[in-house]
Amino acid sequence: MKIAVLKERRPNETRVAASPETVGKMVAMGLNVIVESGAGEASSFSDAAYEKAGASIGKDAKAAAAGADVVIKIQRPMIASEGHDEMAVLSKGQALVSLMFALTEPKYVGAMAAAGVTGFALELIPRITRAQSMDVLSSQSNLAGYRAVLDGAAAFGRAFPMMMTAAGTIPPARALVMGAGVAGLQAIATARRLGAVVSATDVRPAAKEQVESLGGTFVAVEDEEFKQAETAGGYAKEMSAEYQKKQAALIAETIKKQDMVITTALIPGRPAPKLISADMVKTMKPGAVIVDLAVEQGGNCELSEYNSIVRKHGVTIVGHANVPGRLAESASNLFARNILSFMSLLVDEETKALKIDPEDEIIAGTLVTRDGAVVHKDVKAEAPGPAKAAPAGAKKGAGAKKPARAAKTKAKKE
Repeated sequence: MKIAVLKERRPNETRVAASPETVGKMVAMGLNVIVESGAGEASSFSDAAYEKAGASIGKDAKAAAAGADVVIKIQRPMIASEGHDEMAVLSKGQALVSLMFALTEPKYVGAMAAAGVTGFALELIPRITRAQSMDVLSSQSNLAGYRAVLDGAAAFGRAFPMMMTAAGTIPPARALVMGAGVAGLQAIATARRLGAVVSATDVRPAAKEQVESLGGTFVAVEDEEFKQAETAGGYAKEMSAEYQKKQAALIAETIKKQDMVITTALIPGRPAPKLISADMVKTMKPGAVIVDLAVEQGGNCELSEYNSIVRKHGVTIVGHANVPGRLAESASNLFARNILSFMSLLVDEETKALKIDPEDEIIAGTLVTRDGAVVHKDVKAEAPGPAKAAPAGAKKGAGAKKPARAAKTKAKKE
């Protein structure tokens, strides 16, 4: 069985889907691995390191993918309508394992089905105990929460901890984390380590204990709707307009006192909820900082701008694209281990051939296309070719697409 590791070509993407460590483990499993030349360069992994681990090096994407049973990437390959057709290097019958944003990218799903590619969308891995080692969203969110605090601290004009000096005392910074999932909890822990006084808000009842266990103060409207605000998969539900109004009023009062706000709220298949309005920003302290980790899905702050650092009403709003990629080596190492765990489900232990078991809950949850058809019940395709329709009763995913903008972070003033 041959595994191809391709170089990432989307703007702002610095990660790679396999590390020398995981290549060595795949080779030890009896797999043949070929890595596109330069694939790991932005993550500090040289071609020589991959060769030492047992991989072959392909001179380009076409050479690396030729004859591969499985192609692994971080981001889905670009299609012709995006200006560069990466899908063209894949062959009918090949399996592709990557992030696909399948619920919100019907044109891509259609192109993948038309190409006859068997697609596994890693963002759809079910949140069950057996799949924890494969959960790319959690591993990358953990790093994003950590990096968000560092990015916020870099934009903040004061120290984080309380400092007592002969010249006087500097009070500690006050930080509010909005969304206490994986990214939010890591942001709380990091801000606390830096000496900030931290509070956090989330609509999921289970988050309260988690926030308080990290030394944060929990802020939320704890009514009856709040008690039912978590899905079976552990995600936050979209709340009613009435609850959102009450929560917004509470946050509006809380946010006035903050030096830094980090927003992390996401709803699968939907645009990021707007948590901070322009009017709220106007009430914040001069010099305060907002770090919006949801900017790639439309942003939690009304004034955030994709891949930009802007200053509005005296507040610096940080909206970096691909925050995990700002820690490329660490992010790649974790993502590669996630993929290695997932690959164990696709390899027949005896023959070392590709094995797809549609009865496996993880395989069924991630398998989007197969044999030219869309096979995932929740995924919809806009087929540019002979792709078949999704099964009856399929739900259409909705959400904000990643804006195709320049890779370079900008800094602007109001």
